[in-house]
Amino acid sequence: MLVVLYLPLLLPLTAIPVARLASDHLHPRTATRLLTVVSVVLAVCSTVCLALLVVVGTAQLPGNPLPDGWSDPEVRDAIPHVSLFGILAIPAFLTILVSVVITHLRGRAEHRLALNAVAGVPATTELTVLPDATPYAYALRGPPDRIVVSTGMLIPLNDEERRALIAHERAHLRGRHHLALAATRLAACAHPLLQPIHTSVAYTVERWADEDAAEALGDRRTIARAVGKAALAAKGRPPFVAPAFAAPGPVPRRVAALLGPAPLAAWPKPRSRAGVAALVAATGTTMSVLSAVNAGIALVLLLIAATPL
Repeated sequence: MLVVLYLPLLLPLTAIPVARLASDHLHPRTATRLLTVVSVVLAVCSTVCLALLVVVGTAQLPGNPLPDGWSDPEVRDAIPHVSLFGILAIPAFLTILVSVVITHLRGRAEHRLALNAVAGVPATTELTVLPDATPYAYALRGPPDRIVVSTGMLIPLNDEERRALIAHERAHLRGRHHLALAATRLAACAHPLLQPIHTSVAYTVERWADEDAAEALGDRRTIARAVGKAALAAKGRPPFVAPAFAAPGPVPRRVAALLGPAPLAAWPKPRSRAGVAALVAATGTTMSVLSAVNAGIALVLLLIAATPL
C-alpha cells in the first residue's frame, strides 16, 4: 500500500517548531539558508505527491482521457482512500497552481512599480534618495541594484544612523535576500503549513542584514537605535514588497538581539535548541524526499503495469 504517498503532505508540520527554533537560536544567515532549503524541498515533495494523487483521482472520473487500466481495483487498492483523497486532490492542486501564479505575478508587478518609482532618477550612485515625506527605505534589485530611501526616513536619523541604514540595505542586496523571500513565499502557496517558515525567513533576513551592518560599522548599538527610530517613523510596511530597513514585524526582537552579543556563526551543538531545530529540519526533509521518490517510482511502475498494451 502506498501510504507513503500521503507522508510528504503531512511532514510540513515539522516546519512549525523548526521555524521558531531556527530563527531564535541559529545565526540568521544559517537560519535563512536552512529554512529556505527546507521550505522549497518540502513544497516540491508535497506538490509532487499531490500531483500523483490528482492523476489517480482523475482516472476515477467518468469520461477522462487516461487509460482505462488506471482505474482498475488494483490501482485503487494500492492507495488508501484514493476514491476520496484522489478527487479532493484535483481542486487542491488547481488552487495551488492559481495561488503560485498570482503570487508570482503580483511580485513582478510590485517590482515594476518600484522600478518605475526611480525611473526618472539617474543611477549615478548606489543610493537613490526620493523627495517623499513618507518614511521608507528598501533594497531594490536592478540592474542596477539600488538602495532607495525617502527624505522622510532620513530626517529623523543622525549621520551614524543613516550609515547604519545604508549598510543594512547594502547587506540585503549583497545577500540576495529577495530570493529567499520569494522562494519561501511560493513554497507557502504550495503548502499552507509552510507559512511559518516564510514568516521566520522574513525576520531572519532582517536579522542577517542587521548583523552584517553591525559588523561593517563595528557598533551594534547604533544599528539597534537606527532600527528602532526607523520603525517608529515608518509605522507600517514599505511601499513595495522588498527587504526593508523599517519592515513591519518583530522590531523589538531585532533590537534586543542587537543589544546582546553577536550570534555565533559556528554550527550548533546537537543537544542545543538550535541543534534540535537543524536535526528536525534535516529529518523531516529527508523523509519527505525519500517518501516522494518512493511513492512516485512505485506509482509510476504500477500505472505502467496497469496500462493496456
